Amino acid sequence: MARDLPAAEDFYAAVLGWVFRPTRLGEEFSVAFLDGTPVAGMGALAHSLKAPVAWTPYFAVDDADAAASRICERSATVAVGPLSFGTGRAALASDRDGAVFGIWQGQAIPDWSVGTDKAPAWLELRTRDAFDAAIFYAEVLDWACGQTGCCQVAYEDDHVVLRHYGNTVARITGGAVGEAPDPQVRPRWHVYFYVPDVEFAVRTAVKLGGSTVSPTEPSDADAWVTLSDPDGGLFTVTSRDPAAPPAGPGQSAEQPGRS
Repeated sequence: MARDLPAAEDFYAAVLGWVFRPTRLGEEFSVAFLDGTPVAGMGALAHSLKAPVAWTPYFAVDDADAAASRICERSATVAVGPLSFGTGRAALASDRDGAVFGIWQGQAIPDWSVGTDKAPAWLELRTRDAFDAAIFYAEVLDWACGQTGCCQVAYEDDHVVLRHYGNTVARITGGAVGEAPDPQVRPRWHVYFYVPDVEFAVRTAVKLGGSTVSPTEPSDADAWVTLSDPDGGLFTVTSRDPAAPPAGPGQSAEQPGRS
């Protein structure tokens, strides 16, 4: 969600090479494509809202109302919806630790996926207790349920790894479980986007008013760099395989900000 949709489209088009097309939801929503493949959706925040600019993952569900009920039953929060949008129904929620995510029931644009050679590369949940979070999302979203096509969950190197048809699509990273919660650090979902040239993406983002958040050197062949867009939306650009994401951002959470 962006404060100035045309300006945000210009920024991400230059940094990530995306092309934007309108949707059935009106002029305030668009879908980004890379080489003809859909990779992300973008919407305009209402001027009256004080919500922060952020990337939010939406997970497909068979029944949005049932999923919303499961979220509430597990002491999490459904903030908006489920509401009808175009060809489906959607809701915006947060898990028990406050990480925001969405659910979507309905049609999706063909070829929309995560973890292939297009963006996004993968999603990462940075939270306190990875095991507890994995159980929550599995129960709410039917992960590892044994049904054909459901996502598979594995525990690897102290991380929870989510795969769909063999592609790594998400990771859950925990930490600081034994410490008191820090009000300045919030659990959140974070998105990684593929780029062919990390150094070019970083240079372009900074030139257009964005900033770097991570100190990683973009000259590394396996580089990843976390960026903030001009309105504060955080994302990471990477050229590496999602099967082995960098350990650097794998903290319990990350305080938003700029460097």
